Amino acid sequence: MFPYDRFVKFEELTSLLREAADKFPKFMKLAPIGSSYEGRPVWCATITNFATGEDADKPAFYVDANIHATELSGSVAALRLIDVLLTQYGKRDDITRLLDSRTVYVIPRVNPDGAEWAMADKPKYIRSSTRPYPYNEDAIEGLEAEDIDGDGRILMMRIKDANGPWKKHASEPRLMVRRDPVETGGEYYRIVSEGRVKAYDGFNLPVQKPKQGLDLNRNFPEEWRPESQQLGAGDFPTSEPEVRNCVEFINKRRNICGGLFFHTWSGVLLRPYGTKADDEMPPEDLWVFNTQGKKGEELTGYPAISVFHEFKYHPKEVITGTQDWLFTELGSYAWVVEIWCPMREAGITGYKYIDWFRDHPVEDDLKLLKWTDEVHKGRGYVDWYEYDHPELGKVELGGWDKIGVFSNPPPHLMEKEINKFHDWIVFQALMSPKLEHHSTDVTKLGDDLWRIDFGVHNTGYLATDVSKTTRNKKYVRGVIAEIELPEGATLVDGKQRQEGPQLEGRNNVGTLASFFPAGNATQDRVRFTWIVRAGDGARFTVSARHDRAGAVSVSAELSSKT
Repeated sequence: MFPYDRFVKFEELTSLLREAADKFPKFMKLAPIGSSYEGRPVWCATITNFATGEDADKPAFYVDANIHATELSGSVAALRLIDVLLTQYGKRDDITRLLDSRTVYVIPRVNPDGAEWAMADKPKYIRSSTRPYPYNEDAIEGLEAEDIDGDGRILMMRIKDANGPWKKHASEPRLMVRRDPVETGGEYYRIVSEGRVKAYDGFNLPVQKPKQGLDLNRNFPEEWRPESQQLGAGDFPTSEPEVRNCVEFINKRRNICGGLFFHTWSGVLLRPYGTKADDEMPPEDLWVFNTQGKKGEELTGYPAISVFHEFKYHPKEVITGTQDWLFTELGSYAWVVEIWCPMREAGITGYKYIDWFRDHPVEDDLKLLKWTDEVHKGRGYVDWYEYDHPELGKVELGGWDKIGVFSNPPPHLMEKEINKFHDWIVFQALMSPKLEHHSTDVTKLGDDLWRIDFGVHNTGYLATDVSKTTRNKKYVRGVIAEIELPEGATLVDGKQRQEGPQLEGRNNVGTLASFFPAGNATQDRVRFTWIVRAGDGARFTVSARHDRAGAVSVSAELSSKT
């Protein structure tokens, strides 16, 4: 239903989503969750089998993408998920079961403004939102990254300088490598982004900070810190409409049991925490994350790792984001997928994610260069060419097209890469708790007196409240049961509305070799009892609901045969 070898701008994205909703009205509804800074609707696809119940009455899984402007392949992956869910219903048992019993919310583009800038004919690459931040003023001096020669790319710019830190590789002169610490007497260069220089004085070449300095992923409430401690954090938690849209949407939907957020790049599956070590996480929650991560590795080929332990930008600093907020505050299991890893594609092994960007062997660069020559046919690493710069004079443009090579898969590899994720999402969504009817028994006690026993159970893998974190925070109530009686009938014993416990799932089952003592073997069940006075044949309705596990309702009549 969607193109998987290119990126689509906002208007086409909107048209494609509307067409999908029109084609599959039984399974998809489309509505905005709010608007972006520039006023574009932020679309959400609600996907479920509406014939089996409304979306809010089922456990749900949340997916969003493209919160960062240039991370466009996340939108493609989200569209592919929508496609698979809609077209494989009735063909794949797991997807049929998923849509019949659960809901999936998909937001393909959280940040449509930044994405439009990234896809413009003359692109501008920013981290997130187009809103000026932290100051609404233009820089009056320094280098600003831009496409100065009009070829639709922002490459690198190399300038000869005897004190420059870069030099040409001895056997591959296209490749620039770092100058040895005590080396002298060679031909050296400074390398900066392609761009114009304001107020150049012929001596200093400062690089401008982007006028649009927001990082929307740092604007979520969980351990929000000001700009002095976390760049791009915004004025206050959820100060940015794109983030506030997501937070309000999720907070209004307590049925969301898990979430996944598409970013690029590194080819990893990231789990909380971002700010603290695993030993501070409830062990029960870490065990679930490990189960999900193992399956993710199997299905995607990406390693599943902790942000805090293996993906810090700096060893003395921590980062926060959507996944930490969703898990730490709301107790829903949450993952970030960092789509695409050119290093892995080039045959580089044993690299250490973020550490690789700080330092790696020159041999890795040679492997990448060989790979990109074969895959991108000269478009990934551009041969250096002279350019008469209006401020700097003769320079050379070329080197890595970072957006085209690193930030997203190339067009002809896009579909293969994004096809790795939808099965893992289906797996996680089906782990959610599911409240179902177990039994309804009616016993005549004499005259017009009856006892009604209404049993429900959790048929999902996770407990009804999903995680130990949720339970510790008491974020959701236990199972709520109600009875409705016909006119003239009276409730003799039992409350019309009762609150039961949380129901366990199957994730707390140990091995058969375990020496731990067995607990209650039926912790997944609860039975509610009422005694009523009514005539034979009177009809009643009993129902149960849970914020996260869904709802069930049964109508029957008072009869000794019930």
